[in-house]
Amino acid sequence: MIQDVHQHVGEEVKIGAWLANKRSSGKIAFLQLRDGSGFMQGVVVKNEVDEEVFRLAKSITQETSMYVTGVVQEDTRSPLGYELVVKSIQVLSEATDYPITPKEHGTEFLMDHRHLWLRSKRQHAVMKIRNEIIRATYEFFNREGFVKVDPPILTGSAPEGTTELFHTKYFEEDAYLSQSGQLYMEAAAMALGKVFSFGPTFRAEKSKTRRHLIEFWMIEPEMAFTEHEESLEVQEKYVSYVVQSALKNCTIELQTLGRDTAKLEQVKAPFPRITYDDALTFLQEKGFDDVKWGDDLGAPHETAIAEHYDKPVFITHYPTSLKPFYMQPHPDRDDVVLCADLIAPEGYGEIVGGSERIHDAALLAQRIEEHQLPRDAYQWYEQLRQYGSVPHAGFGLGLERTVAWISGVEHVRETIPFPRLLNRLYP
Repeated sequence: MIQDVHQHVGEEVKIGAWLANKRSSGKIAFLQLRDGSGFMQGVVVKNEVDEEVFRLAKSITQETSMYVTGVVQEDTRSPLGYELVVKSIQVLSEATDYPITPKEHGTEFLMDHRHLWLRSKRQHAVMKIRNEIIRATYEFFNREGFVKVDPPILTGSAPEGTTELFHTKYFEEDAYLSQSGQLYMEAAAMALGKVFSFGPTFRAEKSKTRRHLIEFWMIEPEMAFTEHEESLEVQEKYVSYVVQSALKNCTIELQTLGRDTAKLEQVKAPFPRITYDDALTFLQEKGFDDVKWGDDLGAPHETAIAEHYDKPVFITHYPTSLKPFYMQPHPDRDDVVLCADLIAPEGYGEIVGGSERIHDAALLAQRIEEHQLPRDAYQWYEQLRQYGSVPHAGFGLGLERTVAWISGVEHVRETIPFPRLLNRLYP
């Protein structure tokens, strides 16, 4: 594979590849090869190959699949550091009229051809960074003693109400596509101590912003015997870990995307913290007169706060009225809860939301009533407080927003292989 050619300098190798692009200069043809693991230039010199090989190199079309045999040599001008001096080419399947050419294409055209757009160097880089974040996530939580647990996707209850859920019929019952595995992860934490899940979630939210997807992936840890401040420490340690892992293992991909890695290098715990109250004061001093206590913070507000810092920032202690029913109240104030949103720098918005959870059975029952949730659907959730309840906390990290931030891409639609948007279910 192309990613392994550094182990074969000076050796003849055979690589299965597609032609990403090509150019020729007189008696030399330059083939941009890709094999899924990476991109590499193949050099075909007319005087060093059979006439048929050179003719083929000049005429071969974009995205044709082939076996290419040649000798690996170092090339300091290449991001990979190596190139292939081609000796022979065996065409497997010729591609004709490939729709995505090196010219500019509109977003809708590229989205309609997402199954092919994934082959481009830019999209390849984003997917490799996504994979690295996933790999580092498993590594981090395994090292920290967490157990992977898989919550259901079909549920009969919702952690944050049903207004943004996809309804479906489960035989004779009503069911919903999960918007979070959190409630089930709380049950798992009571059994296993420290747990995490990683899976798809769904929001029937009619939003068209660059930060929103209808289907996205969440990493959701939950920890027994853990309070709010301890949870924040885990969050900043985890986010720092995945950023530094991407810097270490995705150098070529970040370079391909033109990412300013100096900004990522600053992402190391601890992260600054600002309360919701102080955030409002800050925003009003910055001229945001429209935001008042009790209002949720929108993208412009989060961006203004994030720009004040050189690393992610926690906004803590939001008003109780803004947050879901399960969040633990502040011990000295009943109008705010023990929660935090982690805001990424550079305008990427909230990437993590978390809180300490209510562990008192009577208070949880009261909150369920106040939110007019069906008690029978949450009976099992209340029982977690009735049989050996403990302080516990957790959080959820949105994978696609995190990939967008680390990659430096503008829209989350590029950070998932096949995005589901408000008006897009194809391909």
